[in-house]
Amino acid sequence: MLAAASIIGVAFLAAQTAPKQKKLPRKTTSQDGNVDTTAHARPDSTAPAAGPARAADSTAAARPSPSPPFQYRKVQNDAFGVGERLMFNVNYGFINAGDAVMSIPGYDTVDGRRCYRVEFTVNSLPSFAWIYKVEDRYLTYIDVDAIAPLKFEQHIREGTYRRDFIAEFDQANHIAKTSEGQYPIPDYVHDIMSAFYYVRTIDFSSFIPGEVTTLSNFYKDKSYELGVRFLGRQELELAAGTFRTLVVEPLVKEGGLFKSEGRIVIWLSDDERKIPVRVNTKVIIGSIDVELTSYSGLAGPLRARTK
Repeated sequence: MLAAASIIGVAFLAAQTAPKQKKLPRKTTSQDGNVDTTAHARPDSTAPAAGPARAADSTAAARPSPSPPFQYRKVQNDAFGVGERLMFNVNYGFINAGDAVMSIPGYDTVDGRRCYRVEFTVNSLPSFAWIYKVEDRYLTYIDVDAIAPLKFEQHIREGTYRRDFIAEFDQANHIAKTSEGQYPIPDYVHDIMSAFYYVRTIDFSSFIPGEVTTLSNFYKDKSYELGVRFLGRQELELAAGTFRTLVVEPLVKEGGLFKSEGRIVIWLSDDERKIPVRVNTKVIIGSIDVELTSYSGLAGPLRARTK
């Protein structure tokens, strides 16, 4: 069960993120604060079809135009950078079951592109390991400009279960080459870790409770769509301090690590950093809480901390 602690990094299973984000229609909120999920999606607007271009001669008209070279997008990122290190307690009910660390120890290069090297580890405490031992490690290499992954590694050690998975993302040609095969991917698809870091770059200042942003993620051998619902704002008191937070909920529809588990709620600091300060998920028996205990090397001041 401790494996669900990885929810910090894998809760946002995705992102088919075009240069501009696509949002689902805003949901209405009733007077009692509950989100009205009965609202219907408005169809995307469609630009009028362009008329046929005139050609100097029939030969020129039949000749296909060459595709323009792929240009990586540039995403504004004030949320994170090299040196960031976030430490968490993993609690199963009232039991402190393990520790988790998210860090960006340095830059790396993949296919000539400069990347953030992001590491995420989850380990059970010795006092809990006799019940269920976990030693999980994730690596993702995120393009500094595009905030999209170029390589991903997953090394799972949970009880007697073992899994080692590597994926290389050819973003220009929309291909994921993995240790299990080769698969098509949409524009700027994410792995389970890089998607979370991309979400930290989103400006939630104009979001209203119930508003949903559409994302997608490559998992195993497919890309899945996922909605991320903005639930509102809340002040939260933790061991690491008291924070103003943004509350979001990944809406897992299919695939991914949490299809069989309960609702996931994530609290992000309500400022430019958007660091995760708490994650909660319901499991078959009880719930798992992941709470921030300490942090260092942030990209700037943590304005959301009030004390």
